[in-house]
Amino acid sequence: MAEFIKIYNENPNPKEIDRVVKVLRRGGLIIYPTDTVYGLGCDITNTRALEQVARLKNSKLAKANFSFICNDLSHLSDYVKQINKATYKILKRALPGAYTFILPGNNNLPKAFKNKKTVGIRVPDNNIVREIVRELGNPIVSTSIYDEDDVIEYTTDPELIYEKWKDKVDIVIDGGYGGNLASTVIDLSKDQIEIIRKGKGSLDVL
Repeated sequence: MAEFIKIYNENPNPKEIDRVVKVLRRGGLIIYPTDTVYGLGCDITNTRALEQVARLKNSKLAKANFSFICNDLSHLSDYVKQINKATYKILKRALPGAYTFILPGNNNLPKAFKNKKTVGIRVPDNNIVREIVRELGNPIVSTSIYDEDDVIEYTTDPELIYEKWKDKVDIVIDGGYGGNLASTVIDLSKDQIEIIRKGKGSLDVL
């Protein structure tokens, strides 16, 4: 059964962050707050954990569209091809923020993502998850959790999330109520900017 850990966004407790990071390093799955909806994730370097996340989303790992949560833009060149100045300016303006940017992947992507031409990058405006990633030393893979409903209904109450997911993951972080509007998804991998999904993030950054 999952641990239920309270962490405060204003001042994440280093001890609790360390507990979460240890579980990630062991290949554990966590549910955590972001600046939009709660996310499900694991260490991107652990293929078995990635396969588990894909299974929970009823998807095969090769076909799953996961995004990478980074602490800041310094990890970008690890996984993304060199980008032009205009693209970098957009990223600097928008991040940290409620966006997922699709960018061209490079040859250093973890083994599980080798067949991907693009990668979704997130730097949420949330101290808890960014602190976890900073302490871990590499991004975590991320996918939103939602109710199996005709209308995608995001669960915002951490206690309800815990009730539903406690037997499927290792840790559920209570970071307060989540939002119910997902991130804005913007494709910057081609010559033309494409809005894939209008979510919480404003399009004024473009």
